[in-house]
Amino acid sequence: KDLGHAIACARPCIGNSPFVVMLPDVLIDDAACDLSKDNLTEMINNFRHSHKSQVMVEAVPDNQVSNYGIVDCAGVVLNQGKATPMLAMVEKPTLKDAPSNQSVVGRYVLSHAIWDILESTPVGAGGEVQLTDAIATLMEFETVEAYSMVGKSHDCGSKVGYMLANMEYGLRHCEVKQAMTDFIISQRHSLVNAEP
Repeated sequence: KDLGHAIACARPCIGNSPFVVMLPDVLIDDAACDLSKDNLTEMINNFRHSHKSQVMVEAVPDNQVSNYGIVDCAGVVLNQGKATPMLAMVEKPTLKDAPSNQSVVGRYVLSHAIWDILESTPVGAGGEVQLTDAIATLMEFETVEAYSMVGKSHDCGSKVGYMLANMEYGLRHCEVKQAMTDFIISQRHSLVNAEP
């Protein structure tokens, strides 16, 4: 029944404690960044200091807004590596209904209060129990912050995202980058002349 239900099933293993959710189809790429600490470490440190749940976000182009959970931070401009309180989360809104272009990336640090909420969250978008809906309810009782990630994400939950991630990592890898570059160059003529 989707992510919210899957997380609720883990409660007997974790107990009534705060916890981290890491979605495996989202890769966090910090290769171009000089990070002294990684994003998730910073989110955990924020939670330990403030006791406020953390949701990692990243800006997406307008034409991709409807593919993601989008957060409302009251128009606050988010600087990378910083967190700010959220007012709302909306699952896959249309562009005109989206409160921002800040998408949920797939890393969460959640307080123990979410457990009871998850167990009573009704089926939502797509006939599934949405974690987004549970976090929206959590925000009625306590502050939840959006943490603006440093680096970029690769959404490997789609075929195109998976392939692009492999290409990007491959083009940086010392053993395979030359072979990949040669292949891409050899295919240039086919790509340029391909019909739309």
